[in-house]
Amino acid sequence: MAHKRIIRVYFIAGLLLCTVMGYSQLEPQYTQYMYNIGSFNPAYVGSVDKAEIAALYRAQWIDIDGAPRTLRFGANIPLGNGKNGIGFNVVSDQFGPTSQTYFDVAYSFQVNLSADTYLSFGIDAGGGILDIDFTKGNFQNPNEPLLSNTVFNKFYPTAGAGMFLYGQDWYLGASVPNFLTGLNKDEEVEAFFNDQIQVNFITGVVFEMGDQLKFKPALLATYFEGLPFRLDISANFLFNDVFTLGAGYRIDNSVSGLAGFQIGNGMFLGYSYDYNTTSLGQFNQGSHEVILKFFLGGGGNRTKTTKTKSRKGQPKQIDSPRFF
Repeated sequence: MAHKRIIRVYFIAGLLLCTVMGYSQLEPQYTQYMYNIGSFNPAYVGSVDKAEIAALYRAQWIDIDGAPRTLRFGANIPLGNGKNGIGFNVVSDQFGPTSQTYFDVAYSFQVNLSADTYLSFGIDAGGGILDIDFTKGNFQNPNEPLLSNTVFNKFYPTAGAGMFLYGQDWYLGASVPNFLTGLNKDEEVEAFFNDQIQVNFITGVVFEMGDQLKFKPALLATYFEGLPFRLDISANFLFNDVFTLGAGYRIDNSVSGLAGFQIGNGMFLGYSYDYNTTSLGQFNQGSHEVILKFFLGGGGNRTKTTKTKSRKGQPKQIDSPRFF
């Protein structure tokens, strides 16, 4: 039993180490990406009707020491006549001996393509702090001096952009979190820092299934140069404009269950659980993710006022769930 336990520890440590060294700059993954679009697409920040503040915590691969832990705090704030918006994000991402803290400020401008179709463009700028300390945890190896003694801290700038095309019940977006790649010339950092372009594509649509039921499939595709294409697919149902229940699938990685609850007009609480479908799944108890969103001024994700026409052709205003 002791022998098997030692093999298990070395297997997990080795897998984590390889992942850290190969994926260190990859943006954190989110299962509830449909409620967290502003964290990776700056064009989204001005698309909301009311200012919103979000906090998210993700604990990945429970029971594995050094597994990823992500904490995100951000805000999306519309300005003036609704054509402009600003936002900010602070993300702490810890994985094994590495710790990264990202921060950025975003700005977006949108144009009306039609009465109910909008196109938003966004940019963001900020930076990140990469901290690697192999003296922590069980990562020291006398046969690998670099891994046994490496301790350093590095700042790098970031600048990204995105677009977000949307209507009352659908959206389509694309973004690049950081264009400033290839600037790092530190050989020590390059050993752990995958400095390549990442591109995100996201889309979703809301189907009316009845007066009290709506269905929203969504998709997030991530391309990261030099790594396999990552694809997240989800399907959520909204009951009575209050309770959300759904499922997700990350291709060749995990399956997920999602639930959410709209607490009045000013707060949304969402939860997801991931079960890992790879060989790593036998060594952990899955991943948990919680998101809490506050909508200043009420309304939140539940309603978005739009203009439409009655049967007689007269304009009228209605409030209907936006669901993203």
